[in-house]
Amino acid sequence: MAPRELDLNQLGDARGRWINANLTFTHGYGLVLAEANRIGEAGLPQLLIRDAPLQEIDGAPRVSRPEIYYGETGHEPIFVPTSQPEFNYPSGSAEVNTNYDGKGGFAIGSQLARLIATVAYSDWNIVLSNSIKDNTRMMVHRSVLDRLNTLADFITWDSDPYMVIGDNGRLTWMVDGYTTSDRFPYARGIQPQRGEGYNYIRNSIKATLDAYDGTVHMYVFDQADPLIKAYATLFPTLFEPASAMPTDFRSHARAPEAMFRAQAEMYRTYHMREADLFYNRADQWDLATSTTGQASGTVNVTPTYAIATLPGEKDPEFLLSIPFTPRGKQNLIGMMLARCDGEHLGEVVFLELPKQEIIQGPIQIEALINQDQVISKDLTLWNQQGSQVLRPPILTLPIDNTFMYVAPVYIQAAEARMPQLKKVALAVGNTLVYEDTYEQALAALANAQGRSIQAAAAPAVTQSSTSVAPQSDNKILEIRQHLQRYRELTSQGKLSEAGRELEAIDGLTRR
Repeated sequence: MAPRELDLNQLGDARGRWINANLTFTHGYGLVLAEANRIGEAGLPQLLIRDAPLQEIDGAPRVSRPEIYYGETGHEPIFVPTSQPEFNYPSGSAEVNTNYDGKGGFAIGSQLARLIATVAYSDWNIVLSNSIKDNTRMMVHRSVLDRLNTLADFITWDSDPYMVIGDNGRLTWMVDGYTTSDRFPYARGIQPQRGEGYNYIRNSIKATLDAYDGTVHMYVFDQADPLIKAYATLFPTLFEPASAMPTDFRSHARAPEAMFRAQAEMYRTYHMREADLFYNRADQWDLATSTTGQASGTVNVTPTYAIATLPGEKDPEFLLSIPFTPRGKQNLIGMMLARCDGEHLGEVVFLELPKQEIIQGPIQIEALINQDQVISKDLTLWNQQGSQVLRPPILTLPIDNTFMYVAPVYIQAAEARMPQLKKVALAVGNTLVYEDTYEQALAALANAQGRSIQAAAAPAVTQSSTSVAPQSDNKILEIRQHLQRYRELTSQGKLSEAGRELEAIDGLTRR
């Protein structure tokens, strides 16, 4: 989903006219909506909602109020309704106008209110304009994050608001809120890419903001959080219980990426439960890395939302995932997934691979793709003058007791910057297929491996790779750990300590 907000920079010199910026161009209009797993014949998305006025195909959500007065890019102040028509959308050589009919903003019709606003914004047009009427309202704090921070700046708000369509057809922003602190005792801190560092974080709040009238609701999703309990005592009318969130919004609540990143960063080290392993960092992990081929160097794989079926579950669900590799290595060691649906919202599941089984990681699959003669030839050809190849981060999916990698390849013209899906590469182990569509690639992969791969609307997880080892294998795991420790000690020249590891292995084999 991509909301259409208003960019006043496109007006050029006309932006400087007070009537245009404050009375006429007041809001965005509508959105485009497409299913993530459907691509048209030309490699472009199959839109379910498009155009202006909005055109909705059968089965698409109905939008009853497409105007966006509160969003991520709103300028301020604006005045609505006035005697000046508000631009809604173009229609041929003319334009379709509207007048605001909501409760957003506050009354500005009186001369006293206009005079106060004039002083506050140092703008004499507010008090001198003949377009402002008795029922005119003034809108400020139109940016989603600015509005939330004005109401509750003690909450750390997620930098990525997302829009949903309610059952009543209204457009609503949803934003995750966190309680954070840097003073939790004996806790390691994290410095995020944006904002201040913290060593305590909980996703206690999920807020909704109506895109038409700016109404905000903040719902408490973590009743056990002591910080949100204190804030709720200080501001008893500000927060509502999670049970009060309408069901149409509740179905769109998701595990937030910012907190998931923090959990993944911690789990790299704190998955080690044995004191000696933890002290020596013998089994520390890294976030998997990848490269898009557009620049030198590598970057960490970002968390990815996808629909899949967890091991042991029957139904597909909305998941957030990120893969891990052993420290200093590139092969896959495991994957962390956060559940988003229903009562499982926020639950974290980890799939761990056996250390004796080597499965290639994302960057190794990237190398496999780049070294393929057919793919390499195509990439070189498409990256000529006038076009550019776009390669988004590779997607890692657990499937059939292993992992499948999905790597789409887009091409974009230099003039008309509209990405077009050109090819799809799928890889399992050392098997690589390269076809025009995902469906064709999946069929080719199944034929290459001589087996059927389950696929529905989205790739489905059929079985877990490996989780916790059964009880009968505990002895084998202990032997492997002692053997790994023995190799580390011998490489460090600590032969006496390495000898004790051999004695431990001998004792286990005799048991």
